[in-house]
Order: sequence, then C-alpha cells, then structure tokens
Amino acid sequence: MSREQTPADGAPEGAEPAHSTAEIAYTTQRDAIAAHDVRIHHGGGKQFQHPDAGPLKLVYQPLDLPISPSEVHSLTIYTAEPGTPDEDRLKLLASWAATRLKEADPARDREMP
Repeated sequence: MSREQTPADGAPEGAEPAHSTAEIAYTTQRDAIAAHDVRIHHGGGKQFQHPDAGPLKLVYQPLDLPISPSEVHSLTIYTAEPGTPDEDRLKLLASWAATRLKEADPARDREMP
C-alpha cells in the first residue's frame, strides 16, 4: 500500500468518493421499489375499526392538488356509501368531533353563521 492510499477505501488521499450519499440512497430506494409490485391506487375501499364507532367500510378517492408546475400534493378523501350503516357511524363520529370543538371553544359557535 502506498502512502497516498488509505486502508479503508483504497482511494488516494483527498479524492472525492465515487458516489455521494444521496446517489446511494436514491439507487437503494429505486432498487427496493423495482423489487416489489408497486401499484398506484386511483380510489377504492378500505375498512377501519374505530374503538367507539365500530367497523367502518369507506370508499376513498385521491385528489391531486397542484402547488406549482413541478409539485403536486395529494389529498385523499374518505366517505361512506349513502344509506349504509357505515354512513350513520361516520356521521356519529362527525357529530362527536363537532361537539368537542364547541366545548373546547364556545366562542367558535357564535362566529359561525
């Protein structure tokens, strides 16, 4: 081994590493995704188990919100099918949330028309 090499990597002293940490992380992530069957969901159904309301079968739909020409945020909207027990349970949860907000800030009720 010459004086210009380090035992850890074999590169001459002061030389830049062959790959940056970001390049290695990107390659690792890309390889991990390539090894799996990655699917994009455009909507569907999902089941939840709420500790108070019980089981909820909800449908969801993602909504892309453009922030700039190169950036988009995705908002996922969940709702229950109309006329189902799931809709009743979801409305119950909404009423509980509204009640808690009102109890936490009584002035909030006066502000709303």
